Amino acid sequence: MQKYEEWVEVVPNEIRSDIIWKIEAYKFALYLYDICWNDSEKIMAIRRFSLADQLYRSVGSISANIAEGYSRISDKEKARFCEIALGSTREARDWYFKSRHILGNSVVQKRISMLTSIAKLLQTMIVGHRARNH
Repeated sequence: MQKYEEWVEVVPNEIRSDIIWKIEAYKFALYLYDICWNDSEKIMAIRRFSLADQLYRSVGSISANIAEGYSRISDKEKARFCEIALGSTREARDWYFKSRHILGNSVVQKRISMLTSIAKLLQTMIVGHRARNH
């Protein structure tokens, strides 16, 4: 697994120079998606295609929904997309737990910890957007 600091260096400048790059939850979710690529390949290697697909889709949905939400003008819409990203975060955490028999408890615990950190960031963002909306 590539370290976060090394990974940041391979992210295209067009992404790193976008305003979205200032959002920690987005960066962590995008990083986790790259990690999930390898995890999914390990799951697919033992022919658990549905599990790999569900995991990969839920992890990919996190950063995608943050990006889409932050392309909206209103805080109400931003909050809604952060809520969708939070749902995907919890779904991904669930799929990672289910994959522990393949990936191992240690790896899964690291992924669950990352997802929990992302969830906490998203919850804070949701509260902030809702407060600005009233």
